[in-house]
Amino acid sequence: MKLRNAVAVVLALSAPGLCAAATQDVARDYPSRPVRLMVPNAPGSSVDTLSRVVATSLSEVLGQQVVIDNRAGAAGVIAMEIAKDANPDGYTLISATTAASTIARLLQKNPTFHPVNDYDYVVQFAETPNVLVVNPSVPIKSVKDLVAQAKAKPGDLRMASAGNGSQSHMSGAYFLQMAHIDSLHVPYKGGGPSVAAVVSGESHWTLTPAPAVMSHVTANRVRAVAHSLPKASPLFPNIPPIAETIPGFDYSGWQGFFFPKNTPRPIVEKMRNAVIKTMERPEVQKGMTFQATAIVIRGPAEFRKVVEESMVKNAKLVKALALTAN
Repeated sequence: MKLRNAVAVVLALSAPGLCAAATQDVARDYPSRPVRLMVPNAPGSSVDTLSRVVATSLSEVLGQQVVIDNRAGAAGVIAMEIAKDANPDGYTLISATTAASTIARLLQKNPTFHPVNDYDYVVQFAETPNVLVVNPSVPIKSVKDLVAQAKAKPGDLRMASAGNGSQSHMSGAYFLQMAHIDSLHVPYKGGGPSVAAVVSGESHWTLTPAPAVMSHVTANRVRAVAHSLPKASPLFPNIPPIAETIPGFDYSGWQGFFFPKNTPRPIVEKMRNAVIKTMERPEVQKGMTFQATAIVIRGPAEFRKVVEESMVKNAKLVKALALTAN
């Protein structure tokens, strides 16, 4: 009996070491097949655009293809739920964003996920300011013009968004609140369709993440009026901040990567290092600059704090605006 107990103790003491060694072996060979990158938005959206900029080079750094899996719908809830329940083996990564990770949950009557508790944080890689754009045929060339026209003809202007709870919806609603004006909100199914509606003139304006619209600004398909950063920025050399006209206005988003909870730590660390290396590549930096997006690297602890603060800020805004999912 004593011998049996001694053997049991030895095995118990050695098990953690064996487990750690096995985990290290898995991480050493990781990734051995393509990695699925869940994108909680439709193609053409800002999240999709940035995800593709990063994924292309990340595939080269990892030595395995990073495959984009667009799962738009329910303001990002569908993708967040799929990612939460995925096998935590490092082969399901999700583009975590302000809208899908925090706002969407705030609009649920019975939240089905928690952005802080249900995922392992990999890294934040970007901050995404919003750009206020109008259809070129609209005689609005400044924030002052937009406010004046909205007050002169209440409800006449149509504001496009990527859908209820999207970053463009929240930033637009916040703008209306701070400017003390009204505009008819027209939600579309994604950032691509909402910007296309402004290009066509179906809607008059939108305050949308820069990556969803900068190519249209460059091509003169829409007119950029202002941006959402609190002060002038080299990202927008010829576009003034909204705060110049509406003091205190500041509403931008963030983007990073989550893994399902309980993904082996060595795999999380390997992916984090790969993403950081990816963001240092010239083609990625050029792509992010073209999309008027700042590269911001934050590790798990800092990234978690950003998400927690985002939840608090957006909870106040959702309550103040009485926003719901429908």
